[in-house]
Parts: sequence; C-alpha cells; structure tokens
Amino acid sequence: MVQNEMATYTGRRDPRFVAVHRGGLLDDIRHHLLASWAADCAAHVLPLFTAQHPGDDRPRRAIETARAWARGEATVGQARQAALTAHAAARGASDPAACAAARAAAHAVATAHMADHELGAAAYAIRAVRFSSPPAAAAQAGARECQWQRDHLPEPIRDLVLSDQEQRKDKFGSVFT
Repeated sequence: MVQNEMATYTGRRDPRFVAVHRGGLLDDIRHHLLASWAADCAAHVLPLFTAQHPGDDRPRRAIETARAWARGEATVGQARQAALTAHAAARGASDPAACAAARAAAHAVATAHMADHELGAAAYAIRAVRFSSPPAAAAQAGARECQWQRDHLPEPIRDLVLSDQEQRKDKFGSVFT
C-alpha cells in the first residue's frame, strides 16, 4: 500500500508508475516525459511499418496523440482510442517488423493511460529492429536500438526507466540487455 496526500493506492501495479491523483507516486511531469520518450522510441522504428503499409497512418497518429497528450493537448480517452487503432494496425500487418513497430506506437500512446506501458513501446521497438535485421545481425541491431533509447532518456526519468527494465526483465526477456 502506498499513501500520499490525495489517495491511497492498493493495486498490484508498481506505484512508481501510478499517478499521484490515483494514490501512486508518479507526478504529471514524469508521466508526460514517459509518454514523450515512449513516443520517441516508437517514432524511431515507425518507418519499418510505413514501408510495408504506406497508406495506413494509424501508428503515426498514435504517436502524434501520445505527444499531444504529453503536451496537455489530448485526453486519456483519445489516447486509449489511438492505442486500440494502432493495435488493430499491428494485427493487420503480416510482416513481423511492421507488426512490432505498430505495437510500439500503441504502447507509446497507452502510456497516457497506464504509465508502465513505456517499456512496451521500447521493447516492441527493439523487437521491430531485430525482426528487420538478418538473423545473424538481429541481436546486435537490437542492442544498438536499446542504446539509442537509453541515450534519449530524459534525465528526470532515467533511473525510473532503467530500474523498471531491470525489475521486469522476466516479462521482457533479454530485449533490454
């Protein structure tokens, strides 16, 4: 149980990723930074989707909505809808790299609703790069993408994200190593 001045959080999620107004420890500034960083991760691999599906703008719109939410220009409801449509784009993609890139966009915008989706965006971006690489180079390509993500982590959320990667490595496997 985590208690703050506004509410008490008793759920199962990591309270560091639960908004203060819901009883968690995550302030709005860091929540918005998480969404912006997740959008950057997804945007970095978006060409892997658009190369296969040039007429489908759902993942791009999801990334735009994540960024708009981080600026206070979109609602959580709009972000949730954008996540659903980006996931639908992923389901329609037969190429695994394109599918993973669309899922990265979906998780990026879902960070507005549930901040711990930030790692989903990062992990799917790494998977997209791995899928797009020749098998012998996939691990190294994924490691480069992971390093790119870490190089672009804003300082106020750096320790939070890196510790989340460590704590949830069982869920995400070796994607962040």
